Amino acid sequence: MQNFSEKLDAFTHPGWLFTKENGAVRCHACAHRCLIQPGKRGICQMRININGELRVPWGYVAAANVDPIEKKPFMHFLPGSNALTIGMLGCNFHCDFCQNWISSQALRDPASASSAQYIQEVSSKELIRHALRSNAEIIASSYNEPLITSEWAIDIFKLAKESGLKTVYVSNGFATPEVLHALHPFLDGYKIDLKCISDEKYRDLGGNLQVVQDTIKLAHDLGMWVEVVTLVIPEFNDSNEELWNTARYLAGISMDIPWHVSAFYPTYKHLNAERTPADTVQRAAEIGQEAGLRYVYAGNLPGRVGSLENTYCPRCQALLIERTGYSVQSNCITAEGTCPQCGEAIAGVWAEQ
Repeated sequence: MQNFSEKLDAFTHPGWLFTKENGAVRCHACAHRCLIQPGKRGICQMRININGELRVPWGYVAAANVDPIEKKPFMHFLPGSNALTIGMLGCNFHCDFCQNWISSQALRDPASASSAQYIQEVSSKELIRHALRSNAEIIASSYNEPLITSEWAIDIFKLAKESGLKTVYVSNGFATPEVLHALHPFLDGYKIDLKCISDEKYRDLGGNLQVVQDTIKLAHDLGMWVEVVTLVIPEFNDSNEELWNTARYLAGISMDIPWHVSAFYPTYKHLNAERTPADTVQRAAEIGQEAGLRYVYAGNLPGRVGSLENTYCPRCQALLIERTGYSVQSNCITAEGTCPQCGEAIAGVWAEQ
């Protein structure tokens, strides 16, 4: 019987985000920049050197669902639109609080082996047809870490753009400049997790703080629409100092970057921590606003965070988009992306852009 790794390796294709080094390949899909010897895998376990050729994930999904774009979460990207959200398997981090760990930790944690049953063969063209039939306006790569499947994402996104669809990544942001520049012509929006503002804590998760900060800045500089999420976890990143430093960093890039502060619930290997109280999330949001960020949102607590689900004009404070959870109740932003009361330009991707 075919084992899990053999099943996954059957869904691979020659990659191109690499350079050759004496029979090994140096992968550039993420900032680990793994030097992969023949027959070996990168840290993500999904990119493999077969006879000097880098083979990368291709031609399958482990999940495909039509969701509101607000669920990704994006609040300033075609609000109220549907996104065909696709995911594969694998990740370059090993966060012990991962909410999608069954998908993300495939081949890294034996407990995630059940994810093999979700693999469905599919082509790029079939995914685009599915999106159009489902009245989705956006293709989102999510659930696992999309950076490690970027070659196939680009193949899908090229067809998506030709069909009039927008494209987004939901990512941990552990990118290289090479992959961001490769994605740039085809990627419209980039939601990045800024998990904490401590490099020591980032290293425990398998990453590097500076890389994620650089990714946020470069994606913004390239003109991708960037929104940032911080999952606020008690006794991990919920101190006032940590939240202030996170908010100030984002405001230093652009005060127009939406910052989502989301409530944690115990999961995976982080089961002993408490759920994030609503008042902690509200405190984080207030810190973001005091730091100068114009658009701060609270997530994972629908109906319990007051106005922090809504979008307001930063100039006249008019209510522009009213939301309950992932549902848009009303949206009065003009098609040109302005406040109807005072004419202020509202940062984001709107209907006519």
